[in-house]
Amino acid sequence: MSAPMIYELRRPKEIHPDKEYPALFIMHGIGSNEQNMLSLVNGLEEHFYIFSIRGHLSQPPGFAFFTIEGYGKPHREMFDEGVSKLTSFIDYACEQYPLDRSHLYLLGFSQGAILAMTLGLTLGSRIKGIVALSGYIPAFVKEEYEIKPVNEVSVFISHGEMDQVLPFEWGLANNEYFGQLGANVTFKTYQEGHSVSLRNLQDFTNWLMQDLKK
Repeated sequence: MSAPMIYELRRPKEIHPDKEYPALFIMHGIGSNEQNMLSLVNGLEEHFYIFSIRGHLSQPPGFAFFTIEGYGKPHREMFDEGVSKLTSFIDYACEQYPLDRSHLYLLGFSQGAILAMTLGLTLGSRIKGIVALSGYIPAFVKEEYEIKPVNEVSVFISHGEMDQVLPFEWGLANNEYFGQLGANVTFKTYQEGHSVSLRNLQDFTNWLMQDLKK
């Protein structure tokens, strides 16, 4: 079975044949690629199978998972396609690798965070945790997608208070929305723009390792 998307894989140095491993699916921001996010998860491959996924659309100088119609408005058709392809990729990875299906995590920055939150909402309890760095949830996802229960999902949301690309208020809205749905939310803010600071990196890494023990 061929992979539905291009990806970079990191995994533990020693793989035990009778063991299943937690998985971390990583999605980059617009114009980036699957290599760009790997520096954020250095060392985590000792605990996870890490799949850093390349967006299927060309977006120089890199790639994208969907295109934008307007401010905070993805093109619906392209967005639906991206969600479908990523869902198929998660299915593919679960079939091809020794993954612990009760410990699947999603991590994304910007466009990747938008998709990580959307996939968490559509896959529900199939996902153990979501790390959403500087994203938002499109209105049509909230209004028209089939939202699965997320009361057993852990969510780490972070946003820069000086984000000049996606307003800080959208981060607040993400926190409120998942909280209302009953998810276990950790919300962190930083005196940063549209970026991932060292403190943010340390915080979500610690969060992942703590959540993994639950």
